Amino acid sequence: MGEFEVHRVRFFGLVPAGVRCLACQPRGSRLALARTDGAVEVYNFAANYFQEKVIPGHEARSVEALCWAPGERLFGAGLGGDITEYDLARLCVARSVDGCGGPIWSMAANSSGTQLAIGCEDGSVKLFQVVPGGIQFERNLDRRKGRILCLSWHPSDTHIVAGSIDTIRVLDVCSGQTLQRIMVNYHVQKVKRECIVWSIAFLSSGTVVTSDSFGRVQFWDWERGTLLESHTVSTSSVLSLAVSEEEDSIIVGTSTGATYQFQLLPVKMGSLEKRWVRTKPFQHHTHDVRAVAHSSTALISGGLDAQLVIRPLMEKMQKKGYDAALRKFTFPHRRLVSCARKARLLLFQFSQHLELWRLGSTDETGKDGEVLPLCRMPEHLVQIKSKGPEHIYCSCVSPCGSWVAYCTASRFHLYRVQYEGDGVSIKKVPEVPKLLLPAYQLQFSSDSGSLFVASARGSIHVLQLLEPGGCKHLRTLQPPSGSPEAVYLLALSADRQWLAAVGGDWAIHIYNLKCFKHHCTVPMYSCAVTALAIHPLTNNLVIAYSDQQLFEFSIPKKEYTTWSRMVQNCGLHKVWLERDSPITHITFNPKKPSHILLHDIYMFCVLDKSLPLPDNSALLMNQSTLKQLPETARQRQLHAFKICKKFQPLLFADLLDENCLVMVERPIMDIKTQLPLPIQQKKFGT
Repeated sequence: MGEFEVHRVRFFGLVPAGVRCLACQPRGSRLALARTDGAVEVYNFAANYFQEKVIPGHEARSVEALCWAPGERLFGAGLGGDITEYDLARLCVARSVDGCGGPIWSMAANSSGTQLAIGCEDGSVKLFQVVPGGIQFERNLDRRKGRILCLSWHPSDTHIVAGSIDTIRVLDVCSGQTLQRIMVNYHVQKVKRECIVWSIAFLSSGTVVTSDSFGRVQFWDWERGTLLESHTVSTSSVLSLAVSEEEDSIIVGTSTGATYQFQLLPVKMGSLEKRWVRTKPFQHHTHDVRAVAHSSTALISGGLDAQLVIRPLMEKMQKKGYDAALRKFTFPHRRLVSCARKARLLLFQFSQHLELWRLGSTDETGKDGEVLPLCRMPEHLVQIKSKGPEHIYCSCVSPCGSWVAYCTASRFHLYRVQYEGDGVSIKKVPEVPKLLLPAYQLQFSSDSGSLFVASARGSIHVLQLLEPGGCKHLRTLQPPSGSPEAVYLLALSADRQWLAAVGGDWAIHIYNLKCFKHHCTVPMYSCAVTALAIHPLTNNLVIAYSDQQLFEFSIPKKEYTTWSRMVQNCGLHKVWLERDSPITHITFNPKKPSHILLHDIYMFCVLDKSLPLPDNSALLMNQSTLKQLPETARQRQLHAFKICKKFQPLLFADLLDENCLVMVERPIMDIKTQLPLPIQQKKFGT
C-alpha cells in the first residue's frame, strides 16, 4: 500500500439536518426525503439506494409533508403555507401555490395521484387537482376548529380521515361534510392533558389507524366510531406511522428513537380471524423518529439524529445477500470538502457559510501509526457567509488557494484570496458573468487559470480568471443530446485538455477543451455514477458506479481499456460489491501510475492495477489486520486492493503530494453532542 504522512482532520463541524418526512414513490423505485433545513433528497432503490438528487434548503422554506404524483412529479408543503412542486431535472423549485389556509401541517395524494389534500392551521382540509404544469384549487371540505396535523385518503378515494388534537374526523370527498367525529380519549377517565394525533392511516377495510402523544397505536371502526384495538408501545409520543401496500404490515416511530412493526396475523393456525400484533422492535435512532415509510421489501425510518435507516424485511427477500443488509445513511453522497493541494488548504461547505482552513505541519518523522507533534497548528483563515435565505449549492477552492467560488439558487459568487505573511485578505469579484443558475458543480483547472461552472440545464460554462481579480466568460459547452438534467459531477484532466461531465440522466459526456467541442459519450450503464476522475498521465477516465463497479475508459481512444475489460470479465470481489456506501472521490498518485486512490464513508483504498484481482476465496482484509499475519500468509493475500478502515466516517480524502494524504473525518459522537438531548429513559440497574 505504501507509507503516507496523513493529516487527520477532525475540525469540520458539519451537523447534518434531521429527517422531517419521507415519501415512497407508489409502484416506483424512489424515496423522497425532506430535512429540517428545507432540503429535499431523492434516493434510488434500483441504484443501491444512491442519493441521486439533492435540492438544497432555504431558510424560509420548511417541508412538513411530501407526496408523489404520476409522471415522477414531487410535491412538498410546509409551515410557509405554500404547496411546492420540485423540478427533479433542474434540481430546484418549479412552482409554488399558496394553500390559503395558513401553515400546512399535512398533505396526502389520492391513490391515482390526481388530487392533493392539505391539512391547514385554520382547521380546513383543502383539495387541489394535479394538472399538467401545476395544481389547481378545487374545493374546501368541512372546516372545524383545530389544526389538521395528519391526513389519509381511503384507497377508494371517496373519504379522507383527518387527525388533530383530541379528535379524528372522517370527511366525504363528494359532499365535503364530516361523516364521523371521534374523540380519541372518550374511553379514558380523568384525562387532564390533551392528546395529539400525530399520524393517521385509512385502510381499505374501513379501519382507521392512529398514533398519538400518549404512546399509543390505535385501530378504529370509523362507521361506528368505536375503538377496535389499542397498543401502548411507548411512554412518550408515537410520532409517525406508515402502512404497506398490502395493508398487512405497519411501521411506527417514537420520540425515544425506537421503531416498531405491527403485522396482521391469524389468531391461531388456519384461522380466518386476524389481529394486529406488535412483532419487531428496533432501536436504530437516538432521537425522535419523525418519519417512517414502508416499501415492498423494507422498513424505512428517519430521525432527528439525521440518520436514514433502511431495514429489509427478511421474509420478503428471495435470498440472503446484499439486498438483505441493513443500511444507515447519515452523510450526503456528495463532497462538501475541496482541497487546494499546492497551498495545503481545505474549504468546508456548510448550509450558509464556507470555512477556509490551512493544514498544520510537522518537522518530525516516525514509525507506522505514530502521532507526530505539530510545529504549526491548523489555522482557520476565512469564513465566508452567504447573504440571504438560500442555502449553498456547491463550492470550490483553486489549487493555488487564491480563488474561492460558490453558488446558491440565484447567485454565483467569486472571491480573490490574498496571503500576506500570516494575514489573509479576501475580496469579492464585483462583476461576474450572468450564468444559467443554479450551478451544481464547480471545478478549477490545475493551473488555477479557469473555472468550469456546471449549470442546471446540462451545459457547462468556461470562465477565464483574470489578475488581479476578475473573470470573463469564454465558452459554453452543450451536450449533443440537449439533456435538461442538471450536471452533478465534473472531472478535469491535469493537462487541461479534457473535461468529463455527468448529468442526472447518468450519461457521461467528454469535451475537448482545446477546440471546445464535444468529444464522445461513454457507453451508458444501468447505475448512477458516484465518482469519476481523469488520470494525469494516461488521460484514462476512471468511473465508480453505485453498484460498486469500476470502469476505466480511454478518452483519446474512445473505448474501455484492457484493464477495464479484464475487471468486467473476472468480476470484482464479493465483499467489495456488497459495500453499502458509494465511492465519493477518486484521485491518483502521479509517481505511481498504476495506483488508483478512492474512498467511501468507511474505508480508504489504494487499487494497484499491476497486481492481480482477488477472487472470492481470498480475504479482502483491512491493512491493520493484514500486518498481523506471518510473512508467508501476507504473500498469499497479495492482490490489487489495499484497504484501510482506520479513518471513519471519512468525508474526504486526497493526495497532497506523493507521500502525503489528507483525511477529513466527522465522528458520529461529535455530531450527537451538538443535538438536543434525547428523552431520558429509565434503564435497569441505574
